[in-house]
Amino acid sequence: MCGRFAAGRGPEELVERFGVARWDSAETLARDWNVAPTKTVHAVLERVDRRSGSGAPVRQLRPLRWGLVPSWAKSPDVGVKMINARAETVHERPSYRQAFAARRCLIPADGYYEWVTGVDERRLEEAGKRKRPRKQPYFVTPVDGSVMAMAGLFEFWRDPALPADHPQAWWATCTVVTTEAETAPLAGAGTRSEDGPRALADIHPRMPLVLPEDRWDPWLDPRTEQGELRSLLAPPPAGALRAYPVSTRVSSVANNGPELLEELEAPEESTLF
Repeated sequence: MCGRFAAGRGPEELVERFGVARWDSAETLARDWNVAPTKTVHAVLERVDRRSGSGAPVRQLRPLRWGLVPSWAKSPDVGVKMINARAETVHERPSYRQAFAARRCLIPADGYYEWVTGVDERRLEEAGKRKRPRKQPYFVTPVDGSVMAMAGLFEFWRDPALPADHPQAWWATCTVVTTEAETAPLAGAGTRSEDGPRALADIHPRMPLVLPEDRWDPWLDPRTEQGELRSLLAPPPAGALRAYPVSTRVSSVANNGPELLEELEAPEESTLF
């Protein structure tokens, strides 16, 4: 799954990197190194710009609330449970299939966080500890330091309790598409289990669907045919990502800042014994 990620790049950099043609500086979001569900995030999408009169999709940078709310939902509360959509079924699930067909986006990130148990139950028992083991967070990021383009879907939901001209009458929300985690060895991974995870699948069985640049255009274009779309859901080439342990401070959404991305020499749990 993808339940937390970092978005430390400013909108100007994202506009340039993704070839954005329209961006409203009034919609600028603060840099965020601890993005959690229900937060508003930058997303790259293509929509017809009615002001231009051309009828062609225009690439835009827009703020979307993380947690997709289908147009037919009775309440926006369902968005909390819809932060991820599985690539294997996204084309057929009622909650996602309409968005998959016409409303796709890219969610830029520096990388995402995932948690693994750093100390097993047996070692805790031997040390006379009864509490549950803490989980060690890892940060997964492109090897070359480039922006991570996570495949996403977006939707619009109308709040029936508000008048149509109310500024909060419409919700624009999104979800991150996920796929099976890579089983290929990570860059710099050790050969022993105590050295840390050797593959992304050792951290979690799911991961965000990270799209390489050659898939950006067809993914964003709302005119792309279903057959081609399904082919874009293939996992990215192996070896493009690395993972390293970071401070457990990221486990609290109250903590934020670039220091959360600092690589630790070893998992924090290893210092307990």
